[in-house]
Amino acid sequence: MWKKLKTLHTYNGWIITFLMVSGILLFLPSLRGFLAPIRVGLKQAHIGVGIASVAVLLLYLPYLKKHYKSRKQTGKRVNLLTIIAFIVVWAVSGFILTFERSVSEATAAAALFIHDLFTWIGLPIILYHSVTRLRWVQKQRKPLVQTKDEDTKLKIPLTRRGFIQMVAGTAFVVFIGPSFFKWLKQVLDDGGNSLKSVIANDRNEMTPPPTPLPASNPPKGGGYEGNFRVYTVTEIPKFTNENWSFTIDGLVDKPLTFKWEEFVKQKRTVQVSDFHCVTGWSVRKVTYEGIPLKALLEKAGVQKDAKYVKFYSGDGVYTDALTLDQARMDDVMVAMIMDGELIPSDYGGPVRLIVPRMYAYKAVKWLVRIELIDSPHLGYWQMRGYDTDAWVRK
Repeated sequence: MWKKLKTLHTYNGWIITFLMVSGILLFLPSLRGFLAPIRVGLKQAHIGVGIASVAVLLLYLPYLKKHYKSRKQTGKRVNLLTIIAFIVVWAVSGFILTFERSVSEATAAAALFIHDLFTWIGLPIILYHSVTRLRWVQKQRKPLVQTKDEDTKLKIPLTRRGFIQMVAGTAFVVFIGPSFFKWLKQVLDDGGNSLKSVIANDRNEMTPPPTPLPASNPPKGGGYEGNFRVYTVTEIPKFTNENWSFTIDGLVDKPLTFKWEEFVKQKRTVQVSDFHCVTGWSVRKVTYEGIPLKALLEKAGVQKDAKYVKFYSGDGVYTDALTLDQARMDDVMVAMIMDGELIPSDYGGPVRLIVPRMYAYKAVKWLVRIELIDSPHLGYWQMRGYDTDAWVRK
């Protein structure tokens, strides 16, 4: 039995290590651009290895009772049950997130929160559990040995507790702490203050700022509720009146190009929409103000050969597309105001696309060009495995 337990423990250790590392890599916004070519594959590997962790747990269950009784010390028993509990919670919440389109949004949001929370709590615990079982650490727990030399000095070993305090403390301060604090702030922040702080650090310098319509300020959707996580695959660009323009071209009767001063004078409407990220989080009741996309298409005149609408981000890298029918949906908007404020650079301003009925990777940030085309276009994330039609669950 003990030989089998040792094998299962080894497998579980490698599995948990992979899940921890891959999970944090998938979470950190700053790595989305760097990991973009392998992100979808990494996510699938994370799910597959997560299923393997459940298989290992099922293989272990027949030995659980005997193993538990063999752990005479209370601390070891607590540690054993803690590790099992973490694996179960990760497995259940991960299963819900894998099939999140089949559950309610509230269930998916709760699963994401629990999955993240147990990861941040579990990371130092797993680190402690793993490092203290290294052979080198175990050797340091030998009894004190007095050496006889001319000074008759006492050899003081590095204790297990002292070593782990040093390693775990350093790791938490340097690696884990900042990311955990950022995640916790996203969860606990009240949204309004967060929006103000993001606006205060806006990189863009656009003048004049658009004057919000009465329906936008105060926001009739209840204000800024929830928190946006800032994801980007490139450096966040900076725009001014001099380097920003907005173009509609391709298969249109009348190509259009606007400078900022002209663009802010275009007729705008206000709508309240929910914002859904494909990773499982949402922001409710965001008040957007901008130009309905179908109004811009009508203004430019769509030619009969046009079947798709391609969108270009001002970062020079990101693109996406909608079918012409999708682009003409009533709530698809070229937005410039969010909750009564000019959209800041971190959130895709000064102008971004809003497609409320699809996941937000279709809502191109820093939008500067719309092109009418006659053939399908695979956008940035579709080239990397995401769905072309990113409909949010009904």
